[in-house]
Amino acid sequence: MNPVRWRDAMDQALYGPGGFFVSGAGPAAHFRTSVHATPAFSSCLLRLLTSVDRVLGHPPRLDVVDVGAGRGELLRALLVGVSGEPTAPVPLADRIRLTAVERAPRPDDLPAEVHWTDEIPERIIGLLVATEWLDNVPLDLAVHTADGWRYLLVDPLTGSESPGPPLTPEDTAWLTHWWPTPTSSIKEFASPRGPEPDANLLINGVVGARVEVGRGRDVAWAEAVSRVERGVAVAVDYGHLREGRPVDGTLTGYRDGRQVPPVPDGSCDVTAHVAMDSAASAGERVARCAYTLVSQREALRALGADGGRPPLSLASRDPAGYVRALAAASAVAELTDPAGLGGHWWLLQPVGVAFDPVMAR
Repeated sequence: MNPVRWRDAMDQALYGPGGFFVSGAGPAAHFRTSVHATPAFSSCLLRLLTSVDRVLGHPPRLDVVDVGAGRGELLRALLVGVSGEPTAPVPLADRIRLTAVERAPRPDDLPAEVHWTDEIPERIIGLLVATEWLDNVPLDLAVHTADGWRYLLVDPLTGSESPGPPLTPEDTAWLTHWWPTPTSSIKEFASPRGPEPDANLLINGVVGARVEVGRGRDVAWAEAVSRVERGVAVAVDYGHLREGRPVDGTLTGYRDGRQVPPVPDGSCDVTAHVAMDSAASAGERVARCAYTLVSQREALRALGADGGRPPLSLASRDPAGYVRALAAASAVAELTDPAGLGGHWWLLQPVGVAFDPVMAR
């Protein structure tokens, strides 16, 4: 098969006919996300949703749109949570509209209350959530050569990489601003399954490091934010900032709970961390409201998740309650562990409302 740009290979491998995200049991069968880990995550999002509802003045219809919904796991959990929320001034269950955005077919067992579509709705008043969506928005990889930046091509069947055409001016401008590559980071280019580096890539005897061009993800996030008429858009993902871009990028694959080489043949997830500051800037330009960018640890704690161990005195007074509290604390600890799911960033973008989601309790 002829090599193609990584963006095209990822799109086909993840979302084409028989692609990783549109066939089989779905992402939950291959890797663990915050949504799958514990109900504590959906409980925090429910608290966020009630805060959004409050600042919106309890509208007659409150949207919750989950972009990259998998098989609807998060919305199923929110539906259960909303049904047990009788204390709301205007009960959410009477007004909420849950929409899953996903390219896979609608699951047969999905509750009828959850709407299913492959496009983000045009007009959202409420909360848009994108949990580990941006890291699967296809992107290009590039390498620096003697005559400038070039796209990195990949053979979809083998993962072999080779240099391709020069970057467009738009992608070059994005790379120059958002992913500056110091000379000290230039190293030998090598594909895990590919051939030896092409001699034309050599710069003073070495080859430019691979970088990930996130401009397409900026466009995707800005488009998602543009669909929110009033409310808050939230992206939760692994990512990095301009001052700490990873040398040689983060592109990798996952299958059956294990990290594997990122061969874009449809047999595995192909993912790369998100340039969160760049995406945040793109969304802010659309929303014209300041964003908040914090760690998952900070966001969940602000939303009421407590990973502290229960007092030992509870064990003697209420042994069963102690065990439940200990299990809940362990679940939150997993969500906030910086070496795991706690390594996520939360990007919160208000649209048309004065709202500081991280301070909402």
